Formats: sequence, C-alpha cells, structure tokens
Amino acid sequence: MARRRHRTRLPAAVVAAVAVMSTLAATGSMATVAAAAGPGPDRPTIRYTEYGIPHIIASDWEGLGTGYGYAAAKDNICTLADTYLMVNAQRSRHLGPDGRASPGQNQNTTINLNSDLYFQRIKDDRVVERLLGKPAPDGPEPEVREAIRGYVQGYNRYLAETGVNGITDPACRGADWVRPITEMDVYRHAHAEIIMGSADALLDGQVNAAPPGASAAAVSSAPPSARQASSPAKTDAKSDAKTDAKSDARTAAKTAERIREAVAVSREQGMGSNALAVGSQGVSGGTSMLLANPHFPWQGKNRMWQSQLTIPGKVNVSGASLLGFPAVNIGYNENVAWSHTVATVAPFGLFDVQVDPLNPTTYLVDGAWERMTSQRVAVDVLKPDGSLTQVARTLWSTRYGPVTTSMQGVPLPWVVSAHAVRDVNMHNLRALNSWFRLDQAEDVHDVVDILETTQGVPFFNTVASDRKGNALYADIQAVPNVTDEHARSCLTLTGQLLFNQSPRLPTVPPISILDGKRSACDWPDDPNAVAPGLLDPHKQPRLIRSDFVGNANDSAWLANPAQPLAFPRVMGDTAAPRSLRTQELILTAQNRINGTDGLPGKGFTPQTMGKLLFADNSRAADLALNATVTMCRNVPFGLVLVDGNLVNVSEACPVLAAWTSHDYTTDSRGSWLFANYWSFLSNGQGVEKLPWRVPFDPKDPVHTPNSLDTGSSAVRDALARAVLALRTAGIPLNAPLSDVQKVSRGGEQIPIHGSLGQLGVLNVITPGQVDGKPDIVFGSSFVQQVRFTAAGPPQALSVLAYSQSADPSSPHHADQTRLFSAGGWVTERFTEEQIAASPELRIKVLN
Repeated sequence: MARRRHRTRLPAAVVAAVAVMSTLAATGSMATVAAAAGPGPDRPTIRYTEYGIPHIIASDWEGLGTGYGYAAAKDNICTLADTYLMVNAQRSRHLGPDGRASPGQNQNTTINLNSDLYFQRIKDDRVVERLLGKPAPDGPEPEVREAIRGYVQGYNRYLAETGVNGITDPACRGADWVRPITEMDVYRHAHAEIIMGSADALLDGQVNAAPPGASAAAVSSAPPSARQASSPAKTDAKSDAKTDAKSDARTAAKTAERIREAVAVSREQGMGSNALAVGSQGVSGGTSMLLANPHFPWQGKNRMWQSQLTIPGKVNVSGASLLGFPAVNIGYNENVAWSHTVATVAPFGLFDVQVDPLNPTTYLVDGAWERMTSQRVAVDVLKPDGSLTQVARTLWSTRYGPVTTSMQGVPLPWVVSAHAVRDVNMHNLRALNSWFRLDQAEDVHDVVDILETTQGVPFFNTVASDRKGNALYADIQAVPNVTDEHARSCLTLTGQLLFNQSPRLPTVPPISILDGKRSACDWPDDPNAVAPGLLDPHKQPRLIRSDFVGNANDSAWLANPAQPLAFPRVMGDTAAPRSLRTQELILTAQNRINGTDGLPGKGFTPQTMGKLLFADNSRAADLALNATVTMCRNVPFGLVLVDGNLVNVSEACPVLAAWTSHDYTTDSRGSWLFANYWSFLSNGQGVEKLPWRVPFDPKDPVHTPNSLDTGSSAVRDALARAVLALRTAGIPLNAPLSDVQKVSRGGEQIPIHGSLGQLGVLNVITPGQVDGKPDIVFGSSFVQQVRFTAAGPPQALSVLAYSQSADPSSPHHADQTRLFSAGGWVTERFTEEQIAASPELRIKVLN
C-alpha cells in the first residue's frame, strides 16, 4: 500500500513571516523579538520560548537538522559527546576500563571494557555501514539522510563556536574526547538505541563467551571431531534416559526461573511508560486527547529533549525525542498525537546448539558439524599510569548469531551446548524512517500504515489519537517470527518454560530458546514482513475505538477491557494478571468517562487529565491499606520478630491510618512508609505473587486479585522490615514525601512527587543517588497531553521533568523540574502566532 504523504497546512502568518525574516536574519545573532510573527524558513532559525523550548524552522530537511543539532548541542553537548564515545567503542581509551556504561535500556549495566568490545564488534562487522548502503525501506529515506547531514553541521557549528575549553558543563569541559562528529557517529548512535532492548540482557554474555577450558583470548578453531553426530550408546539406555530426563527437567526449570526473576526485576526497575488515547466518546469539549507519560532515565543517553520542527508545507511537529535524533519520537502534529510504551516483546531469541565435546567450537546442524566463526576484537584501554594498552578477545558466532554465556546475569554454560543470539533489531535502521513518517501522519489509519510498511519501531507499543475522534493502540513493530506453531515445534525444554505462560513463575516477555540442531527452527521469512525473520505485521495487534485505549507496559490483551485482543504468544500473554499500574490506568479512564471519579462532569479535559495523573494515587493502597492498618493494630503487643530483630510496629498503625488520600504527592505523610512496606512485601514479584484472598480471575482482570491476606506472616514481616528500615535510616515514619524523595540541582533540593510503578502509581518515580546526591534514576520524563477539536490548532500541555539541559550552568537545568515538583504544566506554543507572542521569545538565525 502506498503511504499517503501529509502536507502540513500552516497559518498565513508563516507566509507573511518570510517578508520579515530577512531583517531578523541579518543580525546573525540572538535577539529578542516582541511583535514579529516569526522568521521565514530560508535559513535555519531557532525560536526559543519559555523554559528554553526551541521551535526550529527551515526550508528543507538539512536545514531542520542543522537547527536541531545546534540547539541540542547547546543544551546537552556533554551527554551527546559521551554517547558518541560509547558507540565508537572509546570509553576504555579515555575513561578507563572499569567505569560504568549504559548501552541498553537501564543505567550503568556493564563496565566500559565490555561496552567497548560489544560496539567494536559491531564496527568491525560494518553492520551500520551495510545498512546505510541499502535503499529504503532497509536503509534511511532521503529526508532522514538530509536531516542527519544537517544535524552534524549544527552540532559541529556549536562546538566550533564554543570550543572544547569554552564548554560550560564541567562534565566534559576541556575533555580530549569531545570532538566534531560525523554522520556515521549519529547513525551508530541511532543503531545503538534501536538495539538497546537486547543489550542489557545479553551484552556481557557475548563479550565474555569462551568455550570450556579456554579463555576468550586464546581458543583454536580446530576442525570438527571425526566422531558421529549422535551421542555414544549407553549400556543401560532406558534407565539413564529417565535419569537424564529428570535432571534436564530440573536444570531447565531452575534456569528458566532464575532468568524470569532477573528479567522481571530488570523491567520493574528500568524503563517503562504509560500512554492513554481518548476518542470522541471520552472527551469533553474536543474530539480526542492523548496522554504521553514515558518513564525514561533522568541521566545519560536516554534523556529526552523537547522541540518543535517545522518545514512549511512539509512537516510541523512538536514533542520530544531521545537526545540526538533530529525528529520527534513522542508528540503531535496538526492532526495526530502519539506516544510509545515499552512492549512485552523480547526483541531477541536464543538458539541452543549442540557442541562437540572434543571440539566445542563446532556445533551440530541437520546432522552435520559446522565450525563456529571466530573474531578477534581489540580495543584500546587507559592504564592507571596514563599509558595505553590493548585488550583483545576472541568472540564466537554461529549461523544464528553470536554465542552468549549469560542472559540477564544468569549463566548459560557452554558445555554440552552453547547458546547463540539472534537480535531482531541488529539490522534495523528502519526505525528512523518510522519516526520521520509518524511526524507527518494524517490520522490513526496512517499511523497503522506507517508501522506496517516500515516495521521499524523497536520493542515499543504505539498509542495515538487523531482530530477525527479516533483512539489507536498498536503493537506493530519488529518482532521475531516465532509463531505459536513454530514455537511448539522448536522450543527447547528451557525455552518452553520461558516462552509459555506460567502461573508459577514471574510474568515476563516471552523469550524463545529454539533448537539450533535443526535449521528449520531458525526464524522463517514471511512474505508479508518487511525484512527477513520478522513476524507478519498484519498478525500484530491493533485496536481503534472511540472511547479509550491505553497501555502501561503489559501486553496488548487489555488495551481496552471491553474488547480484549488476541495475538501470537511471542507478543505477550493473554488472560493473565495485569499490573497494578495497568489497573490504575484503566480505572482512571473508565471512571473519568463515566463521571464516577469525584471530579465534575464526564469525559476528559486538559484540567482533569493533568489532575488525575498528578493525583499520584496508589492502586496498591486502594486495595491493601485498610487491611494493613487492621493487621497492624492486631499485632500482639505491637511486636514482630523479623530477621533477628524485635520490631515494635505500633507507631506505624496511626501513621498509615491517617494516610487516607492514598497519594504520593509531596506533602503526603505515611506514603513513604507504605512504599517501603510494599517493596518488602512484593520483593520484585508481580501482583499475582502477593498473598491475596481473592485470586486473579480472567473474567474480572481489572479488579482481581484483591483482599490482602493479612493472616500471612509475609504481610506482618514486610511491615516490620519497613519500620526497621526507616528507623535505621533516621526517617520518621510520618515523614512527608518531600523530605525523602528529591533531586539536587545546584545545591537546591527539589521534592519530587510520584512513586514506584509496583505501587500502582501512574506517575512513576524511581529514586536513587547520582554522584552521591539524591536524584531520580527513572521515571516520568517528558509528560505531554494533547487535545484536538473539530477546528483550530491542537492544544497541548507538557512538562519535561528533568528540564532541557544537563548542564548545571544552564538556566534550563532545573526550571521545568521545579514546575514538575509543583504539579505544573507548560502551555505549549504551536502556531506561529503563539510563538511570536511569547514574552521570552529569543531568536537565533544560523547564517
């Protein structure tokens, strides 16, 4: 199907602005303009409005990229330079081998050396270069190439004007690793973001994989053994077979359980998101609305950055992108608004290959032995004395992909068999085409067409609304082509336990481990898919409704509970417990549309949508607080013996009883105690693993499980551990949230509202420390709500929780953080008239 090209309709003011642009551009510098409609687009021009938000206008894609690159570097050059250092495998050379790197979705998940070896292998294999050599859809479309060419010019222009020694951010001022960039740097960064869904789980295992009895640095690639491919006969075959089967089953179960637990903890503590699209039947005073609420890192390469990008007649889009992408990843244009959430698709699969015990770098396929390929990967490493040395590893690959000896930190021993990785996104630059096209989408049907024809979105759902009153949920992305039939035929025993639903084990994305001894078990090519090994996009779930759809990182099953979805198992579970956050999102939507949430009227407005998100209500408290208080009051003498400590919990009872609001606003008291209690109780497990009296019922998935079993010793012990933890830390049990959950910005302590997703709070906040100071590690980042009406421009409110700039000297390092702390929003300026009316308008024309 040919994609419809969107042509943006801009106000007449843009046309008129061309006449005044030349006067403004002649200054060639930043200027304050009070009355002009705005500059014309013949030179890249950046218009800054409140909170340092840039509105970039140009006559073509290259100019648009130039403005974006200049403005992004101005705000975050150290973060960007650090990212280019990482994707070029240079961290160990400049920062030493032992520092922490963040190559995947989560923060600081590996050491610099392992990160460098991983990216150096990709460089040596010329993965990105080969993709760039292909025409679209496999390679970037012309507009993508032009924008990235301009981005490089803009970034380098800012660096040339400032000079490395003139950078104001102390994180990289004067550093020898800050340098001009090339287009290849930007594509390497893009590719690293696209594959980050598999990096955290598998990177360490790939760069440390070595056959038994050898180091990764020195292993010969001898010819296969002359033995036959079958295993030697045994004297008591039946007895040994039974023993081996039992042993294999126990090993498989133990490995699967450990992997599931590790993946569950990683997902709970890492990136996530909420998104809610409301159609014509769910809004008041408009045709549709969208809430975008990604929970991304507050530091590093996965920071988001806000901008508006305009080429008159071609594109006019506003929102945010991962820093360093000259496009909008989450945002809106005149007709469509969209967001993404982390999906329940594992963007990789493993293949279990039987190896020759006498020569473990050979493996069996279709009854014949094949040699693994070896690859020497070397990186420069800074020694403590300041000199450089080189560290080399021999890395191994099969026909399916690289060998790994661990997944999410769980060992996968290379003994009788080895495990090879196939990453669905390793050969994906199509995501760039996806986002550039989404920026120009006309309605939600166009969004579906874009997702299907590019199949570039990596491990994300898409939620969108349009001016026509439609609300869309679509989990259409790059997915391994592991159909249910293929899984039944090819999964190993461990693979079955990881891939299939299990009420006994933590719920995680379906991870496939397929039988590598049979070439037929490789991911088959589907004629309807865009690239080899991908699942047919038409089999992937989507739903368009006029009331609402949403996602909070569970599978597609309950995008709207009135219309449950079915899909291949590889995309997630069905008829299984939903997280408390998913329940909270659904109930928030239903109650507002029905007018049963205590707020005036029915249907969403910008006021009610913002109020409900920042109410910071805890679904866990709704379900369990009253029972917990009753249990607390009934503890004999208020004393609990836990972990060798006799803890008096009686003081906790009135504190929790007084917390009637169940909220995580900054002035709430008792919320921090409950958060600690719930964390000890859940212990990283899903909601279904908690002690409930009423179990999960797939016929009532939004309200079950419920009724906490306070007779369980686990409940009493969790409360005691929470009380002990707070007392040990010197925190009063009734401390307001503002005293304990805050960020440091230039010596200022800014309280942050919200809490952990496992508490069923939509506004997710994961507190921690950065450089020894309190900060937020993950959580609500770029929050945006957009309303469409039958006519007129879209109406948008947003807040970038950590602000536009990572530079502590920038005036926009903490301004939106303070706004977020107060529960405030930025009223966005989208039209040329709105931009020109900003009292803080500043204009930079790039001659």
